[in-house]
Amino acid sequence: EMKMNHEDFLFSQIWQAALGALNPNPTDSCPLYLNYAAVAALPSRVSRHNSPSSAHFVSRLVRSCLPGGNNRCIVMVCERSDVFASSCAIARAFPIFSRRSASSRRAEKKQVTVEFLIVGQDSSPLDAAELECLSNVADGVRLAARIVDTPCNEMNTDHFLEEIKAVGNEVGITPVIIRGEELKQRGFGGIYGVGKAAEHPPALAVLSHTPDGATQTIAWVGKGIVYDTGGLSIKGKTTMPGMKRDCGGAAAILGAFKATIKQGFKDNLHAVFCLAENSVGPSATRPDDIHTMYSGKTVEINNTDAEGRLVLADGVVYASKDLSADIILDMATLTGAQGISTGKYHAAVMTNSEQWEYACVRAGRSSGDLAHPLVYCPELHFSEFTSAMADMKNSVADRENAQSSCAGLFIGSHLGFDWPGVWVHVDIASPVHAVST
Repeated sequence: EMKMNHEDFLFSQIWQAALGALNPNPTDSCPLYLNYAAVAALPSRVSRHNSPSSAHFVSRLVRSCLPGGNNRCIVMVCERSDVFASSCAIARAFPIFSRRSASSRRAEKKQVTVEFLIVGQDSSPLDAAELECLSNVADGVRLAARIVDTPCNEMNTDHFLEEIKAVGNEVGITPVIIRGEELKQRGFGGIYGVGKAAEHPPALAVLSHTPDGATQTIAWVGKGIVYDTGGLSIKGKTTMPGMKRDCGGAAAILGAFKATIKQGFKDNLHAVFCLAENSVGPSATRPDDIHTMYSGKTVEINNTDAEGRLVLADGVVYASKDLSADIILDMATLTGAQGISTGKYHAAVMTNSEQWEYACVRAGRSSGDLAHPLVYCPELHFSEFTSAMADMKNSVADRENAQSSCAGLFIGSHLGFDWPGVWVHVDIASPVHAVST
């Protein structure tokens, strides 16, 4: 017994010494026992535009400090209000997709156990329903990450439709799929025009959750450009790599839809996927071509690399016309300028509703998926799209005039700026890939 007490004493001394050595600015870590374990600290305070959970630092610490081995354990000490964001951040640190030959040969599956130690005012343990929620969300996060990480030779529009069907199967929903020439016949000039040059045809796919007693109808519309060469306005050799990620909006919405429905969502929720590969070929859209969109408006193409707004414009109008959605959120890796506007960590949010703008920013802080508002001012900005030949062009005249806002306004213009519902546009071009440094 004496020996045990002595060991406990020694251990507590080492533990206190480790804690004393930490200097969180913004984070710090200390290996213990030849790196069998590590203790790490988050920033002692964060600014008002960060998440109180320091979610980005959680992901970073887990990636850099977690000791090796097949069975690993993470103990997260935090307040109850930070549990959700912290669990998302931990899930993000364990991507699924890999094509390293060694990892495919590994027989033993790796296991990571995550425990929460809740401190502060409400320190009651998490109940079974809360743990199930965290588990569903972690699955959704990792599903989205896997799709984004998978290159186009394994994640073309055919494959993406299979992913949508698989989620549908799991929650008992059969997707509606409009594809290829049918898109053209039914007037989806945006999605069809972008995707028609690719080997695998473009598609609009919809998962619809319509429970009894629903009081509102929400649609999430995702940009699913499985690869973006830029089309005939082709990207350069240094800017094209990474364009497998151009389906990030659709991937995020699929993961979120799966988690939300599993949690028993009470209102009508539609997930609309605008899927296309922006490819180069004899049937590719040319600059100067004019397409008629699902809204009935005509668009003169002056840049085939401004394609996300074309597929999303068709998607949001379908959500309004065919699904009668009164709240429409579109999510997209839309503009390179988003990273310049709100950076790598904060998605850019633009909406016709001040209340929803505030709600999105608040949701970002509590989930760790940070968001920050963009200017919403169609009467000043929409003139950037003026065309002599059609209702509008698809790319702005002046790239230095609120470019990310303008790109979003193109989508909104097809709903109509006097549309009575709530429209939220989220540009995730930079945050779509985890910042690992």
